Amino acid sequence: MDTRTAHTSDLAEQELTEVRELLDAAFEGDFGAEDFEHALGGMHVLLREGGRLVAHGSVVQRRVLAGGRALRTGYVEAGAVRAGHRRRGLGGRVVAELERIIARAYVLGALSASEDGAGLYEGRGWRVWGGRIGVLGLGGPERLPEEEGSTYLWVPPGGALPDPAGRLDFDWRDGDVL
Repeated sequence: MDTRTAHTSDLAEQELTEVRELLDAAFEGDFGAEDFEHALGGMHVLLREGGRLVAHGSVVQRRVLAGGRALRTGYVEAGAVRAGHRRRGLGGRVVAELERIIARAYVLGALSASEDGAGLYEGRGWRVWGGRIGVLGLGGPERLPEEEGSTYLWVPPGGALPDPAGRLDFDWRDGDVL
């Protein structure tokens, strides 16, 4: 198993095409252009077996307003393992490397997990955010109730979670608010 960690700017066009194809297959066509855009501009972890891309995840910077502070947050995106390679620890290997990046560069890690992926993150110490979730929309802060209950946070060693009675407002990006 070969592991490569690289910034988007260091990935060849063919590698980005492979990532996109893996994500399309893993999410069964439910991974749109905006979703892919969200995964770019940060660090990628690519796992290959026999030269074939079998797992991927990326972490990009987002700002999260919490308790009057703008927290530099490593947001995990585009985590996927190819069918036929699942349940072999590959997702955990990708997340471990993403956590290493988060611990070195960010105050907080965050992600939105599917029901299928939640167990992986919970098993690694990620905690579901019990408070409200919002986005700093074009017209000001907007609540995103559909993200509540599926947004997970991870704090690097020595850090602290924001006050769970508060609200997290993520920076704007296309596709966040319909």
